[in-house]
Amino acid sequence: MPRIDERMPVIERLAERGVDHDRRRGRGAVTNPSGRYEPIARVDEDDGWGSSEELPPFKTHVTVETPRSIISHNESPDIPFDQSINPYRGCEHGCIYCFARPTHAYMGLSPGLDFESRLFAKENAALLLERELSAKNYKPKLIAIGTNTDPYQPIERERQIMRSLLEVLNRFNHPVGIVTKSALVTRDIDLLAPMAAKGLAKVYLSVTTLDSTLARTMEPRASTPMKRLEAVKELNQAGIPTGVMVAPIIPSLNDHEIEKILEAAKAAKAQEANYIFLRLPLELKDLFREWLQDHYPGRLNHVLGLVKDAHGGVDYRPRFGERMRGEGVYAALIAQRFKVACERLSLNQERLRVRTDLFKVPPKAGDQMSLF
Repeated sequence: MPRIDERMPVIERLAERGVDHDRRRGRGAVTNPSGRYEPIARVDEDDGWGSSEELPPFKTHVTVETPRSIISHNESPDIPFDQSINPYRGCEHGCIYCFARPTHAYMGLSPGLDFESRLFAKENAALLLERELSAKNYKPKLIAIGTNTDPYQPIERERQIMRSLLEVLNRFNHPVGIVTKSALVTRDIDLLAPMAAKGLAKVYLSVTTLDSTLARTMEPRASTPMKRLEAVKELNQAGIPTGVMVAPIIPSLNDHEIEKILEAAKAAKAQEANYIFLRLPLELKDLFREWLQDHYPGRLNHVLGLVKDAHGGVDYRPRFGERMRGEGVYAALIAQRFKVACERLSLNQERLRVRTDLFKVPPKAGDQMSLF
């Protein structure tokens, strides 16, 4: 039965028994620890009567959220965009390395299994976007979508919030950049292709590994690596500029695949490629350690040792200019390998810049037309 403990030190929480495998089947995280803002920690513990076996599996639950605004702004010097939109909170893909997991603590939920099973859908997103783009003081800049949680995660098939956002952006001739791990993005080729023809759209598919077994364990509900590469090819055939994001690069787990992933990206006609080194902020460092212990215990110390080497001796150091790439000898080697492979494959020869000069607020029904 659920038991309530006082807040425990990290080292003690790591020693807790993980959530039963059958309850978390198809999920990424091993545990469901309380968020950092909660005054108590809740732990599932068998009382000896087998009651823990009666607990239900983690099923996806979606709550409708109605925010007051939809465009987020940032001033981070190492992020190549000023504006972004996140149609959903939480992500059903369940990627264990996702740096967005700690944000679920703001909702009073766990960055663990809650993050991938208790989701929030911003169903008024398109209406908010239309209102914000119509503001007299709005200045058009690229809007990035998919930088926090995936806009094409499984619930998008039913909710279609991402599609409604693209419909608004298309009407306004507004530029958009998309990052996703889902082949579902090809559903919206009918919108993205005409936008791309005007220089208003580009798409990045995140390909972390070509190993289907590793992908299923690490990204349990994302599209398979081959499906993502097929999506790259299909998008390019439709005239939509496409790149591949090798993210994150995890020492001793997928770092040996860098060149093979880039070769596969080139074969799929990708024009650009980028990468991000593994980031382990806040609760994520514990969740990732638990996952390694559960799935790759023999590599745990080596993986985390190299991660610390690349972050100045700690699990994660959020300094601008270093947090995305790391520092030190190992990080420099990764950067050099990536650069050499891209040059050999003629990737990143020309970075596509989307246009902002076509932006125009479309007339609304009832607006008086100009006589001239």
